Amino acid sequence: MKSVIKLTIHQIKILLSSQLQNKTIMAAFESGNPTLSQKIFSRSITQDEAGTMTVRGTINKFGFLLLMVIAGATYTWYLYYNNEQQTMMTFMWVGLIGGLISVIAISVKPTLAPYLSPAYGILEGFALGAFSAILNDAFSKNYPGLVIQAVGLTFGVALAMFLLYNFRIIKATQRFKSIIFSATAGIAIFYLVTLVLGMFHVNVPFMYDSSALGIGLSIFVVAIAALNLIIDFDMIERGADMGAPKFMEWYGAFGLLVTMVWLYVEILRLLSRFAGRK
Repeated sequence: MKSVIKLTIHQIKILLSSQLQNKTIMAAFESGNPTLSQKIFSRSITQDEAGTMTVRGTINKFGFLLLMVIAGATYTWYLYYNNEQQTMMTFMWVGLIGGLISVIAISVKPTLAPYLSPAYGILEGFALGAFSAILNDAFSKNYPGLVIQAVGLTFGVALAMFLLYNFRIIKATQRFKSIIFSATAGIAIFYLVTLVLGMFHVNVPFMYDSSALGIGLSIFVVAIAALNLIIDFDMIERGADMGAPKFMEWYGAFGLLVTMVWLYVEILRLLSRFAGRK
């Protein structure tokens, strides 16, 4: 790993916690809480707007947001490998803070989704590109292609979850949603507690090491992140069936992107644990 940059364990904790907080905030306002989700879409139907939400339109917008993430990530990746690490770190922090603000704003006021979702995509791209470049360089000898494998696994898991949902092998029942929301909130609280403890120099070793317990924890978190996709697919499908207004396509695409970002970060973290055991 290049010596110019110093990404501490504390900073990694903040990045991981930020992604989980984004998902928890979204869950609290929509998919994780069935009653709030119903209210959001019911209220949106009263909005006077031409056109209605469709699944295809939502997926198209998700593809656009994904391009925004790739653009932002490419830029900070470029900065890292062109010896501009300090500039990259600035963009990473801008991405983390700006992304969190965007999540809160869109969750509170879904009508802002068409305007803030693209910004969220670019901001998250800044953070992901920086984080990915650092880990990719750190494990380039022991685990070459770490980031490529993480990207491939993320989309592979997403496709698997879509097929499981599409064929109703896993159904997004009220009980299922409540369990996944509770697990997501529990993980967020646990991450937050370890972050606070870290500020007082009290570390929880298995949170960031390559022990069997640490790997087991990562696998569990990846599983919960993946199951959140089932809830997001259901949210999008129900919104379209209810005839939600067109702007809710951006809201649905945004919610799906938040989960995908969290899933990618956790998969990358899991692979880095395995790399640390070599």
